[in-house]
Amino acid sequence: MIQGISHITFIVKDLKKATKFFKTIFDAKEVYSSGDNTYSLSKEKFFLINGMWIAIMKGDSLKEKTYNHIAFKVSPEVFKKYVEKVQKLGVEIKNPRGRVIVEGNSLYFYDYDNHLFEIHTGTLEERLKKYKS
Repeated sequence: MIQGISHITFIVKDLKKATKFFKTIFDAKEVYSSGDNTYSLSKEKFFLINGMWIAIMKGDSLKEKTYNHIAFKVSPEVFKKYVEKVQKLGVEIKNPRGRVIVEGNSLYFYDYDNHLFEIHTGTLEERLKKYKS
């Protein structure tokens, strides 16, 4: 039986820039850096974001931007703080899609390698309740 998500890996062109991205926006704690010792396909780093294992691995950036994304849940009270972090870093912010009010707030933004991220305040339960009404 699946117990949950083990980790998420992002392929990035520049490990240093990606490290800054994850640390600045998500307060990621770096727990491993392979340096020149590669046990996987290429150089990599591991981070913890509130206990979630995030890996970055050196490689080619995505060729195009899509709506495929990962959404990180935050409380409505700290949403503005994350908006400010993203703006301060100067990464591309995507125009939001139309929303039903009870879905919560969302901020969509791309990293330097065309991965799309979302900061989101809503829950699945809230969304399903609204969609059923």
